Amino acid sequence: MAKPLSYNATLVERIDLTEQLAIFKVKPDEPAEADPQFIPGQYVTLGMNNEAQVELGSVRRPMSIASAPEERDALEFYIRYVNYPESDNPLTHLLWKAQPSDRLFMRNRAIGKFTVHDAVGDDDPRLRVCLAAGTGLAPFVSMVRSLHLGDPSADLGQYAILHGASYPADLGYRDELTDLTQHGLRYMATVSRPNEAPDWSGDVGRAEDYFKADRLPELDQRLGLGPDGLRPDNAVVLICGLQGTIGKTILRLIPRGFVPDNKKIRRALEVPEDVPANLFFEQYDSTPVIDVKDPAVVEPLREQLHAALAKV
Repeated sequence: MAKPLSYNATLVERIDLTEQLAIFKVKPDEPAEADPQFIPGQYVTLGMNNEAQVELGSVRRPMSIASAPEERDALEFYIRYVNYPESDNPLTHLLWKAQPSDRLFMRNRAIGKFTVHDAVGDDDPRLRVCLAAGTGLAPFVSMVRSLHLGDPSADLGQYAILHGASYPADLGYRDELTDLTQHGLRYMATVSRPNEAPDWSGDVGRAEDYFKADRLPELDQRLGLGPDGLRPDNAVVLICGLQGTIGKTILRLIPRGFVPDNKKIRRALEVPEDVPANLFFEQYDSTPVIDVKDPAVVEPLREQLHAALAKV
């Protein structure tokens, strides 16, 4: 049993988007250890004590930050209730009982390398294609919100956010991101259960379906990259979500020459050390995104990638 946590933060606002999707704003008791308190793309650990079932103790989980560093009053988190948790003491089941003014634990230091700075460098001129499934949108909201708050006249044309959810109501931050298209942001939203959303007239399918072979030519055009333009010399890809979204995106972009940053995948695909990565991901579950021990999976991917790299 995990020992009880000493609470050091307060839930100051909660916005319920649906019964199982909410935005939580949490204010720490003490200022962050660093200034800025985080870099867009990083995460902190939230935790709570199970006071109803004391024998289960406490639980902590890392949560991506959706707010921008310029928003000093509270950190914002975009969270989905987990219906089928792997743990007997899931954090979201405790969070869903919390109301504004309730106390909780928040680690006073943000960490993580899923940032533009750590991935490709702040000065990299290529288009940043950000693919998100569900609450994987959080780090990308932080990135574009930070740029806009830092300079309301800033051009966001270097960012494209592709967001997928089951239903239109699950497309959190849609209004905000749509507004930011006036500042150059490319924003695409897709719904995977359109038959249950008769009023939806936008894109359909899962987030990773944007990269299907028969849809890539349209995506090239919508991104403004021209025919076959979604290539590593024009763009970098950042993915945030679960194994399925990440794995399928990698499989679909390897023929275009995109090289994952993951060391195990690079070794399995025999990527030379001097070949830079141009596809980065933050994973919300623990299932390997690609089974690198399965020759039936790895060998075709290796051939496709090396063929693509030979054309560069």
